[in-house]
Amino acid sequence: MLSINNAVKVFQPGTSSERTALDDLSLEMGRGEFLTIIGSNGAGKSTLFNAITGAFLLDRGSVTLGGRDITWLPPHKRAFFIGYLFQDPMKGTAPGMTIEENLSLAYSRGKRWPLRPGVSKGDADFFRDRLERFGMGLEDRMKTKAGMLSGGQRQVLALLMSTVGNPELLLLDEHTAALDPASAEQVTRITLDLVGTQNITTMMITHNIHQALNFGTRTIMMEEGRIILDIRGAKRREMTVSKLMDMYSQRRKRELDNDRMLLI
Repeated sequence: MLSINNAVKVFQPGTSSERTALDDLSLEMGRGEFLTIIGSNGAGKSTLFNAITGAFLLDRGSVTLGGRDITWLPPHKRAFFIGYLFQDPMKGTAPGMTIEENLSLAYSRGKRWPLRPGVSKGDADFFRDRLERFGMGLEDRMKTKAGMLSGGQRQVLALLMSTVGNPELLLLDEHTAALDPASAEQVTRITLDLVGTQNITTMMITHNIHQALNFGTRTIMMEEGRIILDIRGAKRREMTVSKLMDMYSQRRKRELDNDRMLLI
């Protein structure tokens, strides 16, 4: 479903600051697979997402999604079939637009007809029904501007905006990291419900190793632009945080020393 082949990205090549962010990385994902990604700062996790969304072009390699080669496709066209949720709740919504207007904009993305002024009653009813299942009362605040919502509420709105059009791939870039614990738990619950119900192929970056091993169907660890561990199936079901740390130490001959990595 998603195929990344020999991806290479070098920043500031030929200078003293040259850095290889993706180092001949290859990855295959099947439809409906839920992949969690962990790794130290600078391991290449966000760079991998940027390569998939087209935020920059690869120096070498290719990206294929759903059988189509998107390696050279501009970001706005990739957005038709890729949903992306950022760490910052403020980034995924338009604060000056209402909840229903934000959802209408997301729902219209990729449609052949131009955007219409206002929101049709049919669409509004559809959005209200989708919001009601979250149990946050947002269905009763459809005319409220997104800028008036709390961080957790805005992230839930951004999540629904990212999935309302049934994307082929959903990218979650530490999307609960900036929230308070209660909001983070709520957004996580809603995320798992949406992804499971819609069977969306999903990639989630997290610094919480316990979360990485308990959510989804597969976990990879990245370092220096490469995938150094790929855990799935029975091996993943039996994996613990301490076992994973031991595997890392054996593979890299050193301890994982990133303070941002949460072990519980």
